[in-house]
Amino acid sequence: MTLIEGVGSSIGPIIAVFLAAGLLSLGLTPLIRRFVIRHDIVDRPDERRVNTAPVPRAGGLAVAAAFLTVAAGFVLLNEAAGWVPEPLTIQSSDLVALFLGGALAATLGAIDDLFDLRARWQLAGQVALAVLAVALGITIEFVANPFGEGVIRFELVFAAGLTIFWIVGMINSINWIDGLDGLSTGIALIAVVTLGLISLTTQVAQPLIAVLCFALAGALLGFLRWNFHPATIFLGTSGVQFVGYTLAVLSILGSAKVAVALLVLGVPIIDTFWIIVRRLSEGRSPFSPDRSHIHHRLLDLGLPHARTVLVIYGICIALAALALLLSEVTQLYAFLGVFVLSGLVLFGPTRGAFRRPEELDATSYENGEGGQGR
Repeated sequence: MTLIEGVGSSIGPIIAVFLAAGLLSLGLTPLIRRFVIRHDIVDRPDERRVNTAPVPRAGGLAVAAAFLTVAAGFVLLNEAAGWVPEPLTIQSSDLVALFLGGALAATLGAIDDLFDLRARWQLAGQVALAVLAVALGITIEFVANPFGEGVIRFELVFAAGLTIFWIVGMINSINWIDGLDGLSTGIALIAVVTLGLISLTTQVAQPLIAVLCFALAGALLGFLRWNFHPATIFLGTSGVQFVGYTLAVLSILGSAKVAVALLVLGVPIIDTFWIIVRRLSEGRSPFSPDRSHIHHRLLDLGLPHARTVLVIYGICIALAALALLLSEVTQLYAFLGVFVLSGLVLFGPTRGAFRRPEELDATSYENGEGGQGR
């Protein structure tokens, strides 16, 4: 991994947006928590969730507001100040897709947080978001050739379809891994920091994208203060849709970093795939809820709530390190290796009976504290 020449000039803006977004998210989250409690927008316990008391949701609005305010503000000021060079590969329509699409993703998610929409309506909204992004120029035009040198370029129709699949898949991967306090938030934080660091290498050379990635990282870290176990507020659909959409677009912008995102986000992506395979093999809808996600299995093996989250963080950090050290082609091979290995675990028989660790007792969630599960 070789950093771009003059990378030092980007460090100041990166630190500034990281701190600004972090502090804004940190301050906004309690305000949003009070608002959603007042309007009874909460996740209530059921047979598949690990929270045993109602917990406020829609906390992702704080993440979205912090990122959009800081990142969009930086882009506008940077045009005049020229703190960070703007890549020629990024058009103004790409940034519109990032910011406008992110705002719409959070808005549609907030509607679901309020009204508990059916899965089909959520999926329709996700497809609409992806189509909007494609219409504004966000497409996966090529990937590294795993069988030789160079890249594989896609025809426009195939590229558009692949991009829609990528965005919708990313949103649902973040959604379905959002099952324990701080889990999806922390995974997204690890992923976006990795994308930001990759953007500062000669392989990608996009310091502006690095700044945007660290703005999102700051917003996620500020929210994680309130979302880690025992959580006082959840991301909600507003959060998972915003985070999933924004991660998907940031991984595509400029030179497609899809292979990096695939590897770093291997846990939620692979977990989502094998869960769908398992449900279909059992003759059930892929959207039917159950407790067969990787975090449920770790809980059922006896790991405490917080330690389960930290174990998954550790796996994601290891995959992030591989993404930083490997070439794009070997990143794809590494993802395939993790995919097959995970399939043997996730699609195989479940070890142990489902049970709730003592830490999930309702007394751990007094005063609005709790966990979640999907």
